[in-house]
Amino acid sequence: MQPEDLRRALAARAGAGVLAVDAFPGMAGQVRFVRESALEVFRTARDELGFGHLAMVGAIDWVDRREVFYVVWSDAAKQYALLSTDVPAADPRIETASAVWPSANWHEREAWEMVGINFDHHPDLRHLLTPDGYAFHPLLRSFKLHEPEELEVKARHV
Repeated sequence: MQPEDLRRALAARAGAGVLAVDAFPGMAGQVRFVRESALEVFRTARDELGFGHLAMVGAIDWVDRREVFYVVWSDAAKQYALLSTDVPAADPRIETASAVWPSANWHEREAWEMVGINFDHHPDLRHLLTPDGYAFHPLLRSFKLHEPEELEVKARHV
């Protein structure tokens, strides 16, 4: 599969929601989309392009915005594709991919916990690595290390 194949299929379904499709070394391509078209992009990738397996969901804090990316695999094409979008730092949310790829459940929980991305309609958004009630996102650039006693006090006031 070539980037042009990705662009054509996604443009037919998601239209203006697809911002760019670029070549990416060793992959079918990188697709940049607007967050409002996330479900349409996910469903098109799975149903029409054969990317039936979600390998990874990740998130990066760029200070002014956060990027959420999805690495998907096609058994038929034997290729990965990278789907990515930006979400504003002031409103870091996107629709969950778990309705399309159930394996997104765990990955999205980790991105929520570590980077503070909220996944709308997620079936089970809860802590994986930090204690329940922990109010911090350790992979945000604004995260500051605290003394253990300070963390306990802040966590109790959340």
